[in-house]
Amino acid sequence: MQKRNLCGGSLIVNYPSVTIENAVNELSKLPGIGKKSALRFALFLLKSRVEEVEKLSTAIIDLKNKTVFCSHCHNISDTEICNICSSPRRDKSLVCVVEDVRDVLAIENTNQFFGTYHVLGGVISPLEGISPQSLTIGSLLEKVKGGTIKELILALSSTMEGDTTAFYIAKKMKEFGVKITTIARGIPVGGELEFTDEITLGRSIIKRVEFN
Repeated sequence: MQKRNLCGGSLIVNYPSVTIENAVNELSKLPGIGKKSALRFALFLLKSRVEEVEKLSTAIIDLKNKTVFCSHCHNISDTEICNICSSPRRDKSLVCVVEDVRDVLAIENTNQFFGTYHVLGGVISPLEGISPQSLTIGSLLEKVKGGTIKELILALSSTMEGDTTAFYIAKKMKEFGVKITTIARGIPVGGELEFTDEITLGRSIIKRVEFN
């Protein structure tokens, strides 16, 4: 049942159960999920079999307790070294530097890249208090110092923060003589990598250019 708040004009939900209300409050904390969507999810789960709800809850708990970050590239993994880094078919001399795990998934879906990755965990943003030390740039630097990496592809979003991060990394890597490239600007300026279609992203990887 819903009633209108005469002060603010917004709708207030009178939940039939405190348990439902608690479930809606927790589900609505997820990004992009409002109270209405959360209520639909809660009612769907309420109608589902206990076994199905238990499988969902187990999967969520396992996601938190069993997921780790690869010690080499910082990608999500079930083991200390992810299946990309451990694959003998991957070119270990070619490293694609990305902001987030979601960007790894986006590039992998193109089936155009056969090197490895390095996940920064964000981009430099002084306004948000994110400095180079907040990211995994230090471990990337150590990786390059090892001498096995021949090329770094800076696959960062075409935003001010992404460009700032790319310039910072390129400057840090200059003394090691490693080749620095960036994905071709088929990616729209200001666009997020994860929302780019696979064909455009794949072509951008293939037609990468020297970073300067």
